[in-house]
Amino acid sequence: MVKVERSPNAPASLAVESQKACGDYKQPDVVLQLENDFRGKCYLCEIKDLTDPEVEHLVPHHGRKLKHLVFDWNNLFYACRHCNSVKNNPIYDGKILDCCQTEPESLLNHIFHEGHVHISPQDSATCDEKILMTADLIQNCFERKNTGIRIVACQTRVKNLALTMNTLFKTLNQYTKNSNSTLYYRRLCGLLSREHAFAAFTRHYVRSHLDDYPALAGLVTLQEAEDI
Repeated sequence: MVKVERSPNAPASLAVESQKACGDYKQPDVVLQLENDFRGKCYLCEIKDLTDPEVEHLVPHHGRKLKHLVFDWNNLFYACRHCNSVKNNPIYDGKILDCCQTEPESLLNHIFHEGHVHISPQDSATCDEKILMTADLIQNCFERKNTGIRIVACQTRVKNLALTMNTLFKTLNQYTKNSNSTLYYRRLCGLLSREHAFAAFTRHYVRSHLDDYPALAGLVTLQEAEDI
């Protein structure tokens, strides 16, 4: 999970649809603006170019009983079907970090090691419930395999993450051998951009190895964490 800069102005259809008995919060202007703001990525697993995007409510509206949450632009997030399904569990209700308001990378470790994802609080001594539950949710988006569908969905995400990390490792190796080459630096700029798939993992790896790659520090700079 990485920080997302949400457009400050809500899509026009939300105000119109909120006045209807059964208004639709998934009008084209909403979906397209979310796709743009979230860089075409699921905000939880960070898989990119979704074929099954969903408009997800960060704080559940419980069958429209909390109607103000249904059409609240700041409560709408871009997610894949798999992650939305995993999050659809009462244990997460109202307990997930808002990546448009906080800097998740300053709060969570995103580690890929030996084919498995490990998400944990950066400071377990001071973290609060939202940090713990967000770590648990993202972990389950990659590792929750309680049904056949989820096994396949998780395997797809882990496989794509592995490909991304292997590309990062190869590019870092090439950059180390050719540190004056602008080609490899530009490639790293792309891999470490928040717009890239699985950016939280690539960026965390480089931040954890800045002694080896000090010149890349500027590419993985974090924003100051805000109140959560």
